[in-house]
Amino acid sequence: MKVAVVKETYPGEQRVAMVPAIIPALTKNGFEVLVERDAGIAAGVTNEQYEEKGATLVDSRDEAFKQGDIVLQVRSCGMDPDCDDSSRVRPEQIIVAMCDPLGQAIGVRDFAETKATLFALEMIPRITRAQSMDVLSSMATVAGYRAVLLAASELPKMFPLMMTAAGTLAPARAFVIGAGVAGLQAIATAKRLGAVVQAYDVRPAVREQVESLGGKFVELELDAGKSEDKGGYAKEMDEAFYEKQRALMAEIVAESDVVITTAAIPGRQSPLLITADAVAGMQPGSVIVDLAAERGGNCELSEPDQTVVKHGVTIIGPTNLPSEIPYHASQMYAKNIANFLQNMLDEENEGCVKINLEDEIVCGTLAARDGEVTCNRIRGILDMPLIETPETQEEPAPK
Repeated sequence: MKVAVVKETYPGEQRVAMVPAIIPALTKNGFEVLVERDAGIAAGVTNEQYEEKGATLVDSRDEAFKQGDIVLQVRSCGMDPDCDDSSRVRPEQIIVAMCDPLGQAIGVRDFAETKATLFALEMIPRITRAQSMDVLSSMATVAGYRAVLLAASELPKMFPLMMTAAGTLAPARAFVIGAGVAGLQAIATAKRLGAVVQAYDVRPAVREQVESLGGKFVELELDAGKSEDKGGYAKEMDEAFYEKQRALMAEIVAESDVVITTAAIPGRQSPLLITADAVAGMQPGSVIVDLAAERGGNCELSEPDQTVVKHGVTIIGPTNLPSEIPYHASQMYAKNIANFLQNMLDEENEGCVKINLEDEIVCGTLAARDGEVTCNRIRGILDMPLIETPETQEEPAPK
């Protein structure tokens, strides 16, 4: 089978779905790798580097789709409003990409009409065997790191404690809300820069992880109940919970120089955690980096892809931080995809994949096939009748 890598067209997207270093792992398994010319330039990868590792360059997107049996992308299917690949996709083709299936369910429905097969990498199940394929965790690692650097560049203070001839400089105080992958990386990065770090998560079980990175775990008197779904992702709580949470959290926010929020729920509006009043209670010059800005934000005053100053506080609302470090983000993403493809290798046919619906990873990420939306979570969002099969017994996403 031929694996085609195409250039990303989403505005500001600098990542590429495959990097040269990973290509030998694919060719060793019998795949032929095609790369659209200049696909990796924005990520710091040249055409020559692809060729040196065994890839064949093709001159256009049309040619990549025409030849590729499997097409690899970073963003596909409704995520890019300026690019419509539906005319390029063939019914027998397999697309492997991120496509925001729960937030852009209509895009999945439209893709299904091509009768091609779509694997949505955001739906990789949170199981041990799939950790090496988990693109959300990989990209969250990059986002958490980058968020701290953004905050440090905006804060009118230095992060570390410094004892100088001119006097002692107190360390910055950082508060990280959410101790998932992005939050833990933010904690580690802020701590390495010398800040005093506090962190909060609705899951008390993450206390040990926070403390192992040098952060102080903040406890709020709240009954979190079941804060995770069966897939290991954050679960939406009721408004009464969030209202009490906001009130308790405002005190910690007020004493922090930097606040980084990471609380996101797949396919849903981000929970409001920092109100306008809480922002007004912060010291002028403080910084908030809202990693949930794409879906409304954890901060009431954040704006997607904008940096605003309210009540003297700088509020940053990035929506695609991994693209700002495209070299390593692409490296991690490519490794995730290679592992995903290797998991589907057909043992009887070298260089081919087999869609085994009894495999939890394959079944969990399959979004569309043979003209149908195959995932019940997506079908629930689209008000489509659920498919009653053993392979797709999933809870529909709440509305």
